Amino acid sequence: MRLIQTMVAPAVLSITLLAQQPPVTPPEPGRGAGGGQAQAATVRSPEVLADGRITFRLLAPKATEVLVQGNWEGGRDLAMTKDDSGLWSVTTRAIQPELWTYTFSVNGVAMLDPRSYNIVRDGTRFMNTVLVPGAASVLYQTRPVPHGTVTAMWFPSTALKAARRMLVYTPARYEGSTTRYPVLYLLHGSGGDEEAWNVMGSANVILDNLIAQGKARPMIVVMPNAYWNEYAALDIASPRTTPPPGVGGSVQQFEANEKDIVNDMIPFVEKHYRTLAGRENRAVAGLSMGSGISVHVGLKRLDVFASVGVFSSGMFGGTASAPSGAMILDKISPGFFADPAATHKKLRLFFFSCGVEDPRMPYLTKVVEDLRSRQINLTFKSYPGAHEWKVWRNSLADMAPMLFR
Repeated sequence: MRLIQTMVAPAVLSITLLAQQPPVTPPEPGRGAGGGQAQAATVRSPEVLADGRITFRLLAPKATEVLVQGNWEGGRDLAMTKDDSGLWSVTTRAIQPELWTYTFSVNGVAMLDPRSYNIVRDGTRFMNTVLVPGAASVLYQTRPVPHGTVTAMWFPSTALKAARRMLVYTPARYEGSTTRYPVLYLLHGSGGDEEAWNVMGSANVILDNLIAQGKARPMIVVMPNAYWNEYAALDIASPRTTPPPGVGGSVQQFEANEKDIVNDMIPFVEKHYRTLAGRENRAVAGLSMGSGISVHVGLKRLDVFASVGVFSSGMFGGTASAPSGAMILDKISPGFFADPAATHKKLRLFFFSCGVEDPRMPYLTKVVEDLRSRQINLTFKSYPGAHEWKVWRNSLADMAPMLFR
């Protein structure tokens, strides 16, 4: 996808992730549809059934093995069967409502579903998506509500002496109004880029629905490339010349993140968008690597941010010799525990989350218990899942209503 590169004028991204294909009746087994191409055009895949099961289909007459590789429980190496016409198919058991990803494996070679136009990129991986509707996935579903706008913006980087790209969500009715809004800076994880939260995280859809329901305050969401030394996403990225931030967790890396966000990004956003001034109207949050950046920048610069979100962080341990979470936070923000009342006054929201199957969960739980024992107020949410997007989408959906209240 090529985007118009501009420093000021927004280039609107049209992203349609969740639309479902119109019904097409597949041919009866053993009957073609007037040739291979014509038959392939009648194949419907995936088909979400009313009870939550999904049927996958692929026309591959010469294949000897076709598997579905899905990210739901039991979705790996799901064998498909072939009929006399060469149509492979399989119907899953009932699957929990969620936005799932999958690919096909044909004779051992990974491929996308050619009958599905719902394709996403997560770092270097390309996958199809399929939405199972239900209460748990309702916030990811594009609904008939007022919609915000996602733009691709380029801002000047002091470190690179060039421009870096970020995606910016503005709420419905932003255009043409004079209203000013608070801002959430939302960071991706290792291997991701500025497109991750909007493509994999459905951030724009989640915010549209929450704002329309009156559950979240209308806000601007800035989704930058969290690699301060990278221009943009993979299609137009420059090679990194230094280790990425968060890998190794060096002080120098986090200082570079701080300068990038506080000295370059925020002034640009506040110059080119109608934002509310003051730290109470700024929040920073991220997943995995992005959570480490959020903690190191957000807690260090409580003069700039009043809210910090930490999704599935790995910065609080993993080895017996690792320092305690309290020691880490006190080093980042000296005096953090000395006067809890003063800390609470500065830190309006301290949000933690993690998947219950994530290996980071025990360490994060210990940090949360330690902070609470020191009278530090925080919110902690856990969700079914491991280190994956369904956890992070739910984290955003739960945190957003708590911001800027």
